[in-house]
Amino acid sequence: MKGKREIGFEYEEKARKFLVMEGLVHIESNFCTKYGEIDLIFLDKDREILVFVEVKYRKNNIYGEVLEMVNKRKQEKIILTSQIFLDKMKWKENIRYDVIGICKEKLGKESISWIKNAF
Repeated sequence: MKGKREIGFEYEEKARKFLVMEGLVHIESNFCTKYGEIDLIFLDKDREILVFVEVKYRKNNIYGEVLEMVNKRKQEKIILTSQIFLDKMKWKENIRYDVIGICKEKLGKESISWIKNAF
C-alpha cells in the first residue's frame, strides 16, 4: 500500500505533466526550506512569469473542495519559501501562485482544476 508521501509525489507528477501540456516549462519539484515546501515551480515563457504551484489531491469532496485546502497558513509558508527561491535564482521579474486540485470522481476518473493567481 502506498504511503501518503508516495501518493503525493504521484499526483504532483500528474500535475506537472498537465502543466507542461498547457505550455509551462518545468523548473523544479519539491523545493524545500525550513519554512515549507513548494510542490512545483514553472516558467510561463509567454509572459515571463515564474509560477509556484501547490498541488492538492482528495479521494472525494466529502470534507470540502480540494482547492479549499490551501488555507492562509499554507499560503504564508509557500510565500516565505518562494522568497528564498527567488533570492537564490536572483529572479526580479513577475511571479504567480497557482493551485492544482485533483479529485477522484465516479468510476475512478480524476478531474484536474487549475486556479491561476490563487493567492
